[in-house]
Amino acid sequence: MSDPVTVVVRRRVKPGREADYEAWLSRLTAGAAREFPGYLGADIQRPGADGLYRSIFRFDTVAHLEAFEGSAFRAKMLEEAAPLFAADAAWERMTGLEFWFDPPPGTRVPQPAPLRMALVLVAVVFLLVLALNLTLGPLMAGWPLPLRVLVTVCIQVGLMTFVIMPRLTPRLAWFIYPKTVTL
Repeated sequence: MSDPVTVVVRRRVKPGREADYEAWLSRLTAGAAREFPGYLGADIQRPGADGLYRSIFRFDTVAHLEAFEGSAFRAKMLEEAAPLFAADAAWERMTGLEFWFDPPPGTRVPQPAPLRMALVLVAVVFLLVLALNLTLGPLMAGWPLPLRVLVTVCIQVGLMTFVIMPRLTPRLAWFIYPKTVTL
């Protein structure tokens, strides 16, 4: 069983259609409560200065959320409401408490310094390729070059995506996201 999951939907509604949109949201949440196991409820926040509605949906497990997301009911409801939307929605799935902490309007999320990211990636890729070649090279000595490269790249990308970078990036945040970029 997984942890509870929250989806935050940010959506801009066409001017003058706000009442229709809020009525549609009421029908959507009532239907979700009736038809979908694991539905824990929803909170709707009316637009602030940014002009976006925020709908916060909670489910007890990811599986129950995915059942709702893939349902004919949801597809029908989205089709019905399409004329009310001024733009596509931004969906964010969260499993912790982070959904309570929207940055204030106008807040700039720090961008990583490109040169520093490149330095980190060069170091990681070099060390990883060196280690993979030293360990796997003798095992794949008779293999054709394209196959050796493919296996090495697949292992490297998997390790970087799921093992190395998720652990390394928080430790190097002070370097990757400097307060002032001087490079």
